[in-house]
Amino acid sequence: MRIRVIDAFTDRPFAGNPAAVCLLDGEDWPDETWMRQVAAEMNLSETAFAHPLPQPADADWALRWFTPVVETNLCGHATLATAHALHSDLGTPGTVRFRSRSGVLVAHSRNDGTITLDFPAAPSTEAAVPDGLADALGGKPDAAYRTGALGDLLTVFPDEPAVRAVQPDAAGLARLARRDGFRGVIVTAAAADPGRGYDFVSRFFAPAVGIPEDPVTGSAHTALAPYWSTRLGRDDLVGLQVSARTGLVRTAVRGDRVHLTGHAVTILDGTLRHAPAGAASGSSGQAG
Repeated sequence: MRIRVIDAFTDRPFAGNPAAVCLLDGEDWPDETWMRQVAAEMNLSETAFAHPLPQPADADWALRWFTPVVETNLCGHATLATAHALHSDLGTPGTVRFRSRSGVLVAHSRNDGTITLDFPAAPSTEAAVPDGLADALGGKPDAAYRTGALGDLLTVFPDEPAVRAVQPDAAGLARLARRDGFRGVIVTAAAADPGRGYDFVSRFFAPAVGIPEDPVTGSAHTALAPYWSTRLGRDDLVGLQVSARTGLVRTAVRGDRVHLTGHAVTILDGTLRHAPAGAASGSSGQAG
């Protein structure tokens, strides 16, 4: 069975956020235990599985995402990577609709290599900074916000250097996440110098779901985009995630939707030799 590793939200290899992508031939899901085992084996922040849907339907492909330890409700970089894989196979720009746990998500690929994701916006609601958060993060935020269905805690820091300096205690942060019921923590601040081509910076930590630090988090930008658009007074912005790998996410707030635009690069294309029962083991076309 064919499997690819694709770096998302970057136009160069070994940057952005790597996702594993497995495009399936059948019109149903394989055994869930097998999908979880593959995700654990890949040990990336997300592994995406997609299968085509019979038409007519509200979407073209069904899509699911797994961290090494849990299935997630929304993932931006692995969706972008899946759209990139489909675009590479078809060879033409176009639009693909994914049926997911977060509803129908749309991806538009263009001739210039960019892909735009159409995701639901995650408005933020100010909340008290949880007890113990500053110690667990290794830095004190000025404010904290809940992000509704997204399930993350958005924390705002005084400046870009403070975001870059955060050194969280993964075990302590995981305990807080389980205690207070959030998936992960988004750390953000305004860009120190907007003239460098980005408007805000962020980092994302979710050790409770197997992601100590995510290199570039598309889903987090569904909360970051409306927050910073309100603060900066512009609907179209650029976010830089300042992880070790770094990655750029272009954001556009459109009503209750957020458009996330980025590039992707395939760095590995191979064969998964231990496929679920009944699956083909080749490596051609859209899936092997």
